Amino acid sequence: MVIIAGTVDVEIDNRDAALEAAKPHMKATRAQKGCMDYVWSPDSLVPGRIYVFERWETEEDLKLHFKGEHYWNMRETINSYNLLEIDMHKYRMDIMEPVYDPEGNPRGDFFTIE
Repeated sequence: MVIIAGTVDVEIDNRDAALEAAKPHMKATRAQKGCMDYVWSPDSLVPGRIYVFERWETEEDLKLHFKGEHYWNMRETINSYNLLEIDMHKYRMDIMEPVYDPEGNPRGDFFTIE
């Protein structure tokens, strides 16, 4: 699995309009092969900031997304709302497990590894 997480900053007065304009691109991307999550949402404490969270089944699925029209359309849309800064990173996941153990306790360690 590949996770993309980060922030996009646009001019404060443009954030809500940018997110509204991005909805068709988000919806189309969610329908792409391998897309598990694709969320752009406002930061409630930093005006103008948008949080981005994506999960892709494979690196190949993400590569195809980057070559496709939905990715390029989203970039064009966000850029049209005066993009100020972007801080985005990708993570390849080698292990995943629940936050809560079988007793319902939150765990910071990886408790299912033997």
